[in-house]
Amino acid sequence: MKVTEHIEKANGKALFSFEILPPLKGQNIEGIYNTIDPLMEFKPPFVDVTYHREEYVYKTHKNGLLEKTVTRKRPGTVGICAAIMHKYKIDAVPHIICGGFTKQDTEDALIDLDFLGIDNVLVLRGDPIKSEKRFTPEPNGHAYAIDLMEQVKNLNEGIYLDEDLKYNSPTDFCIGVAGYPEKHFEAPNMKNDLYWLKKKVENGAEYIVTQMFFDNSRFFEFERQCREAGINVPIIPGLKPLSTERQLSLLPQIFHLDLPDALVDEVNKAKSKDAIRQIGVEWCIEQSKELIKNGSPVLHYYSMGKSKNIQKIARAVF
Repeated sequence: MKVTEHIEKANGKALFSFEILPPLKGQNIEGIYNTIDPLMEFKPPFVDVTYHREEYVYKTHKNGLLEKTVTRKRPGTVGICAAIMHKYKIDAVPHIICGGFTKQDTEDALIDLDFLGIDNVLVLRGDPIKSEKRFTPEPNGHAYAIDLMEQVKNLNEGIYLDEDLKYNSPTDFCIGVAGYPEKHFEAPNMKNDLYWLKKKVENGAEYIVTQMFFDNSRFFEFERQCREAGINVPIIPGLKPLSTERQLSLLPQIFHLDLPDALVDEVNKAKSKDAIRQIGVEWCIEQSKELIKNGSPVLHYYSMGKSKNIQKIARAVF
């Protein structure tokens, strides 16, 4: 079932969903099941599965020469989606990214997902690899999420890369895209960020999932600006409970977001790691309750491969 259909079927009741990371190369799928199992009591209609592009490192040989070696740290998004749907009988939403994919790679991945009966994809540009200062697309790949989204839309209309194909079967993916309550860090301003978000919706995006945030007022302002701009698709807030003191500096650095003074002050006063985790849980519970009160159709939690804190939050909220 499509994400939009799940929302419509819920008839105004807020739904619970979350995102998981594929396991590191060399690990098995049991870690995924260990994350999902404790959260199934909250009846998630869908689970997102991230995609992590391959990266490369340079190895120095004894003769001094450097060898460029490609690594794939987290393979398996397509296989994990199939396993989730088979084991839990819920929808899996794979992330489709620009980085590391040619247009042909993208088409092949989408065909595989269609064969599996997957109804939803979340279309993202993706981050640059660690060795790059700026995002660099693959040769004959996509530079922007809106271009990647156009390819998914074309496949939904039966338009494949090979123009000589005949009797093409269209796919029927529900397309989700990302939104940034505090602006994408590469956008010059919020107005420009919303301009491109609206373009995605006009070109076929059916729902938006936001970057994590810790100040609900930022989300409500973002939602208001979206509606005023004519963006009327469901907007799903993305949430993550803060769990360590280190995240006070790490999250702003990685995700380009602000942390509220009250949350930072509480963490700074905490006397133990357990106290910090509890502060993060309680903050996220209050965020969640307020978002539901204000009509958010789904609350989407970033698990980062761990479910214990999210389980505590969901028990207090759902």
